[in-house]
Parts: sequence; C-alpha cells; structure tokens
Amino acid sequence: MIADRPRRSALYMPAANARAIEKARDLPCDVVILDLEDAVAPEAKALARDQAAAAVRQGGFGRREVVIRVNGLDTPWGLEDLAAAIEARPDAILVPKVSSGHDVRAYGAVEAGGVALWAMVETCAALFALDDIARAGAGLGALVVGTNDLAKEMRCRLSVERAALAGPLSLIVAAARAHGLVVLDGVFNDIADAAGLARQCAQGLEFGFDGKTLIHPSQVEPANAAFSPTPEEIAWSQAVTAAFDSPENTVKGVIKVDGRMVERLHLAQARRVLAVAQAIAAA
Repeated sequence: MIADRPRRSALYMPAANARAIEKARDLPCDVVILDLEDAVAPEAKALARDQAAAAVRQGGFGRREVVIRVNGLDTPWGLEDLAAAIEARPDAILVPKVSSGHDVRAYGAVEAGGVALWAMVETCAALFALDDIARAGAGLGALVVGTNDLAKEMRCRLSVERAALAGPLSLIVAAARAHGLVVLDGVFNDIADAAGLARQCAQGLEFGFDGKTLIHPSQVEPANAAFSPTPEEIAWSQAVTAAFDSPENTVKGVIKVDGRMVERLHLAQARRVLAVAQAIAAA
C-alpha cells in the first residue's frame, strides 16, 4: 500500500445501485468503497456482490482507489463476498467489526490473494485490542472507524464535536501510527449540515486522521479541502526540506529554519506533506 497517496475522501457507495457505481467513476473522491454490508438490504446482497466484482474488473475509476466492503464472516454472505472480492482484485477489501487480532488473521485469504486488507474498528471490544489488531499482519493496511456502530455499542450521544469518542478516536489513530497503517475517520450523518461536516473534518485532521469516510457525494469536496495540505504547510515543508538538503546541514540533527528550531522528525513530516501535495496536484 502506498502510504503517501491522498485518502482525504473515502465515499461509501451501495453496490446494489448500478447508477451509484457509475457515478463514482466521475466523482473527485480519493477512495470509492463499494459497499456490500450496511448499505445493502439482505435480499439485494447477491446482486451487490456481483455488481461490485464486475465494476472492479471493468475498471474506469481512474486514480481512485477502489475498495470492496464485504459482510462479516459470521454472516450468511461473508464467505461468498470474500471469495468474489479476492477474485475481482480491488485495491483493498474492507472487513467489518474486527474486535481482535484473531479476527484480522481470519481474513488471511485476502493476503494470500494479494489484496490489501482494511479493517473497521467499530466495537467496544476493539478499543481494548487496538495494538493487537494493528499489528496482526495478514496484509492489514488501514483502520477505518465505524463511529455509528461504536456509538451504538457505547450508548453515547454522537454530536458534531464527538466529545464522548475523543479518547477512542485518539487511541485508534495512535494504534495505526504505531504500526504504519493508514487511518480513516468515521462518517458524518447529517448530509444537510455543511457547517457541521466542516467542523468534524477539521476535528479529524486535528486527531491525525488521513481522511474521512463519507456517505454522500456532496461531502467529497469539503473533505478534500479539509485534508489537503494548505499553501502555508506546503511552503513551510519546502523550506524545511531545502534547509536540510543544503550541504552544511546534511549531517545535522537539529537546525533553525525561519527562526524556528527544526529536527529531522520535522523533515520526515515535511516530505510526507510534499508527497501528498504532489499526488493531489498530479490528480
């Protein structure tokens, strides 16, 4: 998995809806998640599976990462979903309600099939097994927060500010970073509340998320804007990399840039900002 590619916006699209799949090919999101799980009624599960696999094989999504979210292995559809998704070979397969490293390793067939595995963190049990989950291997490349399911289990109120989830969200980001994983924030439910979405995207950026999962195309542009490096961040990153690249600083661990003390850890951050900015510009 390419760690520095932009994943600012990851849009769930119900795979039972053929028109939604076609529309996803032209939307400016970084990730398209063809959903076989929550967005699909039981009687439409088989149709959704077939349409998602066919869409991946057909291609035409351009620079977008294409992910299939399957139903869990404990459901009547999970095994067939997994087999079809592996055969279709999307960029990743997203699996729901992972609560332990054992749950992650149960999807070893995904790694054996050469496809990246992404895992939903959306249970209370998962919060007490985050390190075990994040280091489970099995081709795991990303953690994706399921805030709706998590809030339901916790019986907490899911406000725009998500005060009740501040601790869990920070721990999920920390677990992902400890093991070099991508981490995506949960969805924002009120499609009509543009201001609330903007606030929650800004909060997600502060927590350290790489991007946000979304439920409607109108949410894509705000998420892209929130999780894109600002001109000021790009300029600072360019200054930091140029300073460390100068001959007199190549072996120094700490230097001064524009009056600020800068360490090599800031150089790594600056290089990542520039890599993401370059990928966004190229797209």
